[in-house]
Order: sequence, then C-alpha cells, then structure tokens
Amino acid sequence: MEWITKEIVYQKTPQQLTALLYEAGLEQFTKAARYIHQENILEANRSMQKINDILERLGAGLNYEAGIIADQLDQVYNFIADTVVQANLKKDAIKLSEAERLFQTLSDTWNEALKTAPVRPVKRKQNAYEQNVFIEEQPTNILETGK
Repeated sequence: MEWITKEIVYQKTPQQLTALLYEAGLEQFTKAARYIHQENILEANRSMQKINDILERLGAGLNYEAGIIADQLDQVYNFIADTVVQANLKKDAIKLSEAERLFQTLSDTWNEALKTAPVRPVKRKQNAYEQNVFIEEQPTNILETGK
C-alpha cells in the first residue's frame, strides 16, 4: 500500500476510504501469515491486532439506517475478528487463512460495487465554528488605482 497523507484521505469519499481499509487489511493478513511461517510471534501478533483494528473501523463505519445488510455485515466483521483472535492465540495459519478468504471476498465484492455504482460524495458537515462565522463578502468589481 502506498503512503497516504492526511490531505489525500480528506479528499476520498467514504466508499473509497472503505476500499482503502480493505486493502490495508489484506496487507496485514499477508504480513501475519508470513510472520507465522517465520515463527516471529511478536510481529504476527501485531499484524493480527491491526487486522482487528481495521475490522473495528469497518464496523464503526456501517450505516445501520441502510437496513438489515448493515447488521449482517457487522456480524461478518465480528466473525472474522473472532477467527483472527483464535488464530492469534495459537498462531494458527489455517484459521488465519480462513478469515483472510472471507475478508478477501468482502474486499472483492466492495471493489466490484465501486466500479458499477456511482460514487456520491457526502457533503461535509460544518463544525460549530464554521456554522457561526460571518464572512463579509467583498465586492468583486472594485478597481484599485495606483498613486
């Protein structure tokens, strides 16, 4: 995954941010599997913790007003997270692989949906300061003269 700055993140739509989270999760699955194979327990643990952090963020970003699909997706995220925890406890590459396959399926489905559905940017809500600031408009037809 390429290095992402705050400015780039702020320019992304929520749908694109979700795709980035899936990409980061898949990267961590790859690292965790490699660390388990190398018997690097500490780094495997860190990668699997990052996977669960990503799953938590994905779950937090769900819009429950969208209906039952959000609830079901939340359950899938929780199932993957539980499977990753079980894999982490025993450094079980097979369990990790099972979780990764399901995560990969979600990622592929999300990316396919992004290709076919129009992306509608969400209007950014103003914070309290922005709502209460009075900006005096300057006339645009003033001609400055030199002395």
